[in-house]
Amino acid sequence: MNRTPALSLGIGGICLLCIGCARAPAIDVIGSFFPVWMVCLIISIVLASLLRLFLLRRQLEPAIEPVALFYPCVVLLLSCLLWLIFYS
Repeated sequence: MNRTPALSLGIGGICLLCIGCARAPAIDVIGSFFPVWMVCLIISIVLASLLRLFLLRRQLEPAIEPVALFYPCVVLLLSCLLWLIFYS
């Protein structure tokens, strides 16, 4: 059977989208279920704050030019890494 690459790509994309439908990743905190992405975000904000304190104590923060862009990117990077390491 000769399938076009677009058809194969479409079927593969649908299969990948259906993989995540098994369950919603959530953790139980005192009887209430929280989505895991929220937990990863909170932990990454704490880690980014610790990174800022480290950079301030080492006097390295002036070397970071767009500080308003740097720390949100660090939070995003850390939250995605936490998600990949612990929940994927």
